Amino acid sequence: MTTHVVADTATLTGRSLRHILRSPDTIITTAVTPIALMLLFVYVLGGAIDTGGASGSYIDYMLPGILLITIASGIAYTSYRLFLDLQGGIFERFQSMPIARSSALWAHVLTSLVANLVSLVLVVGVALLMGFRSLAGIAQWLAVAGILALFILALTWVAVIAGLAAKTVDGASAFSYPLIFLPFISSAFVPTATMPGPVAWFAEHQPVTPIVNAIRALLAGEPVAGDLWVALAWMLGILLVAYVVAMLLCRRRSR
Repeated sequence: MTTHVVADTATLTGRSLRHILRSPDTIITTAVTPIALMLLFVYVLGGAIDTGGASGSYIDYMLPGILLITIASGIAYTSYRLFLDLQGGIFERFQSMPIARSSALWAHVLTSLVANLVSLVLVVGVALLMGFRSLAGIAQWLAVAGILALFILALTWVAVIAGLAAKTVDGASAFSYPLIFLPFISSAFVPTATMPGPVAWFAEHQPVTPIVNAIRALLAGEPVAGDLWVALAWMLGILLVAYVVAMLLCRRRSR
């Protein structure tokens, strides 16, 4: 049974990836907005922003937040593609075939993982050209990659929920807008200590801040402290809840 599910998922993932290869503008579009934000913050606003004595240049400070915005922007396409599959009757065809029910959803999730990782590489490449430098070793870079991959998986399952529940194309992708703006109310661009009381409290207790802090510390080659465990707890919790809800919605639609 497990082999059957893996084989079905691999086949359907190949189908989704071929769609991405035929339309690479999806990946390029995903990377354009974060790159534009980097240019804006570094070359226009960066000189006026106080990072609270953090070492390194401003791009070193704000890159983790840009990476999360890249992911939040990219997952909207997962919801969009899933909605189109549902409207086009693809899922009904799959249900009439001996294919594991979860394979179609996992195919979209894995495609999102691959596409977003490519977008992240593009953004990091531009950041290097803009002066980003890291003191991280191989282990720290692998840890950063793992955190970003887990963040992609967690948010992509949220995108799957939106794709299954949406009534229109616009509704399928609009859910990502709050996720894109969430890093702005976190420690991604300025220290939370510089924010007004209620805003600072929200920034310190929402999931983006510990994720950003953990990635920033890893890239700087500094101790991660407790931020890593808080970040992992948030991401695993979101992933578990979103996966369960998505599977329940999928079963309801297939009845």
